Amino acid sequence: MLALDNKILMAIDKPARYIGNEINSVYKDKNKVDIRFAFAFPDVYEIGMSHLGLQILYDMLNKYDDVWCERVFSPWTDLDEIMRKNKIPLFALESQEPVKNMDFLGITIQYEMCYTNILQILDLSNIPLHSCDRTWDDPIVVGGGPCTYNPEPIADFFDFFYIGEGETKYRAILDLYKECKSKNMSRRDFLIEVSKLGGMYVPSLYDVTYNDDGTIKAYTPNAEGVPYVVKKEIVTDMTNATYPTSPVVPFIKVTQDRVVLEIQRGCIRGCRFCQAGQLYRPVRERDVEWLKTQAIAMLKATGHEEISLSSLSSSDYSQLEELVNFLIDECNKRYVNISLPSLRIDNFSVDVMGKVQDVKKSSLTFAPEAGSQRLRNVINKGLTEEDILSGARLAFKNGWTRVKLYFMLGLPGETEEDIRGIGELSDKIAKEFFDSVPKEERKNGPVQIVTSTSFFVPKPFTAFQWAPQNTKQEFIDKAYITRSSILERINQKRIKYNWHEADVSVLEGILARGDRKLNVAIETAYKLGCMYDAWSDSYKDELWQEAFKQNNIDISFYTTRERDLDEIFPWDILSCGVSKEWLKSEWLKSKEGIVTHNCAATCNGCGAGIYNAGICVTHRK
Repeated sequence: MLALDNKILMAIDKPARYIGNEINSVYKDKNKVDIRFAFAFPDVYEIGMSHLGLQILYDMLNKYDDVWCERVFSPWTDLDEIMRKNKIPLFALESQEPVKNMDFLGITIQYEMCYTNILQILDLSNIPLHSCDRTWDDPIVVGGGPCTYNPEPIADFFDFFYIGEGETKYRAILDLYKECKSKNMSRRDFLIEVSKLGGMYVPSLYDVTYNDDGTIKAYTPNAEGVPYVVKKEIVTDMTNATYPTSPVVPFIKVTQDRVVLEIQRGCIRGCRFCQAGQLYRPVRERDVEWLKTQAIAMLKATGHEEISLSSLSSSDYSQLEELVNFLIDECNKRYVNISLPSLRIDNFSVDVMGKVQDVKKSSLTFAPEAGSQRLRNVINKGLTEEDILSGARLAFKNGWTRVKLYFMLGLPGETEEDIRGIGELSDKIAKEFFDSVPKEERKNGPVQIVTSTSFFVPKPFTAFQWAPQNTKQEFIDKAYITRSSILERINQKRIKYNWHEADVSVLEGILARGDRKLNVAIETAYKLGCMYDAWSDSYKDELWQEAFKQNNIDISFYTTRERDLDEIFPWDILSCGVSKEWLKSEWLKSKEGIVTHNCAATCNGCGAGIYNAGICVTHRK
């Protein structure tokens, strides 16, 4: 039986979001399992079902005979209103039963702007918002994903956080849960035991003290045996790690409507602004023969018409040419498209893309990030202007006419000259087209360039975690300078300029480096009506400002001040493997514009070698 009757389903947008029963979804007899696990993505179905991590953990947990893992997503605003009005509890898709009935509620936290949706999920599930108010009648609420590397702004709402990659410790957690329940242990005692497993951060087991200036003085465990530093979990053998052969196939079109083949984790590049590049170190590749077999199995099990390679930098996968050539042959037989994101534009890439893409429809993407070479050196981008121009030249000669360029505004050390360089570089790329493609060969029309800027947000566990963030007005002023620079160029009619919302970027900056004092502000914002903050149509900046005002939160404390080198950060209780001292050295090198070589060229001693995996092992041989 469905949790929503036909009348409700007919009254809401995209009712297929809520009915379950998709191909490859898993159904079990609830009376024959010991543990029921609800895996929640705090955003709309189409976003959540595009997340590879959800598919991996859903598959892994359901392979356990004693566990039934079901999926939960944030109801869209139309259904949210109906559920509150009619007192319908939030339910899991597979059983259509209330989330409140589950043993665990796992919430993946992929971006800061979903924090109010986390409260929506708890609220609609009738689960107390604060972990301290929960009993054994409530599910254990566990958070995972990249935002758990600074979980302090949402620490009050979770029982514990799983730090790192989810494939390694869930079996131990579930076994411990069954043991503690059988012994009638208290919920707190269970959490103490969880904290000893490694990789598990239980906020309630740590007391925080502050200095007079508002910075953190110390984190102190308040229970015996609790670790002083929680170290992330990683998969050391990617090839033999669990991976779904039969991922769930949505009924409706989702954001990433394709088979996703993860070829490696981590990145060798070391961009100083990039959090993912640090969190997922060291680089670990999957075996190419395994990938070939997996690709065919997933295509057969899903019927998808496209396959995408997943990686932070696909060009750095050592067996890429062999894998891509295999996929081209197989996909041509099956009339399946291939998506190859994160490729460097070189002869191999252009040749491959010419085989797998319709040139008339495709765009090439470059991410220079900064408008000048000086600033690209500051951020350690590892990309020269000649790399960009020669890549564009090569692509234009092979028939491409559309280019997307991605930059950031507000980077540390940025000058007006760097900002104006965005327009200059865009113009130079347009000029490359007219210089390299004769008029008679411009079959697809003149060049089209879309230049987009986002606003820099300093993130934990990066070299720029000490950096100040721009104010909203400074961001807007810099976007205006960028636009003016583009309008001054000879080829300005061939360049379209887009920019991100400044107020959203400021909020993201507050939440990214926030501490426990923000919990009350996030709760206030939610109760004022904030939800789906990542969606521009739903974002309500005035309500967030009111929430900060009501709770005496000084926004500038979290955004515009440069941190002292010896300041204790809210996330220092955690370790991602990369040492703080190494990040500090990168921060100081950035101020001098000194470039650090990538991991493939040389080991830079970042600290990730403690995991004895991937490229760190290769360097030792």
